[in-house]
Amino acid sequence: MTVRLRGDLSSLPSYIPGVSRPNAIKLASNESTASSHSKVVDAITQAAQGINRYPDNGAAALTDALADFLGVDPANLVTGCGSVALCQELIQITCESPEDEVVFAWRSFEAYPIVTKVAGATGVPVPLRPDHSHDLGAMLAAINDRTRLILVCNPNNPTGTVVTTEDLTHFLDAVPSDILVVLDEAYAEYVRDPDSPNGIELFRTRPNVLVLRTFSKAYGLAGIRVGYGIGAPEIVDALRKVHLPFSVNAIAQAAALAALEVRDELLERTNDVVAERERVSAALTDMGYPVAATQANFVYLPLGEASVDFARRSAEAGVIIRPYGTDGVRITIGDPHENDAFLSFATTVSREFA
Repeated sequence: MTVRLRGDLSSLPSYIPGVSRPNAIKLASNESTASSHSKVVDAITQAAQGINRYPDNGAAALTDALADFLGVDPANLVTGCGSVALCQELIQITCESPEDEVVFAWRSFEAYPIVTKVAGATGVPVPLRPDHSHDLGAMLAAINDRTRLILVCNPNNPTGTVVTTEDLTHFLDAVPSDILVVLDEAYAEYVRDPDSPNGIELFRTRPNVLVLRTFSKAYGLAGIRVGYGIGAPEIVDALRKVHLPFSVNAIAQAAALAALEVRDELLERTNDVVAERERVSAALTDMGYPVAATQANFVYLPLGEASVDFARRSAEAGVIIRPYGTDGVRITIGDPHENDAFLSFATTVSREFA
């Protein structure tokens, strides 16, 4: 006898992480290349002494520290095993049947269609604009009486583009108040565009807006997995009901707390990433490549049908980047010498791909 499993599992796509190869430069996963701060490492070491005990399921100390940092009430905060875990839990609290719909831009974060289907809901992907940013007008047009959740990734992954404060404000004002809008701001610390919105400010006057952020990127804790959400208390309470117990482990909580304590030093590092982002973008533009306007810690080249071949050739040259089907490739900003290695490859094949 064969065990009965969900009938739709065969159609579920799997999340594909950035690959790595021995001795190759990995620019495929949007990680911070800077080593962890010594105080964070010390906190991890100390926390490891108590791993025989369960962690605080509510991450109270971290929640209080985040609330103080962000200027919100602890009741507005919820933590998760990375922001992607919170994405799935948000779908679980808003969607009850396959008829319920989750609207998101496409191409955007690859986990969106996966966690939507895992939760048993229906994804509604809305094509990006020609400049590879969210088409907020089209997303508004996609709303109907089955819409339960809208995901806005800003800056967008993998394109790095942002929507303006004015456009996002008009969008939020037009969305029915009973539909939850999630502003996924995983890359917020890399934004330097003054016209880009701050989701935390927008949430303060909109009870149907929740903001997601993470310690994985600018804080350099990708290997530990801590994300958090900021929203209305009733949404936070609902998330806690579907929260996987103890999913933010004791070491992760200690690391995130320590990272907050040294945040000024950690966030100062983002300036180096931004400087390299601008240098790499300018160099690729000078070579003739199409380059999306990015505000994240990566650069996106919309190479269409040539994307997979370009990524394969880059890997053969010793630099791993990430292709997205027939849409484009994403290159994480690494250390200067790593970026130089990619630019050297890009130069050698520019006549073929630019």
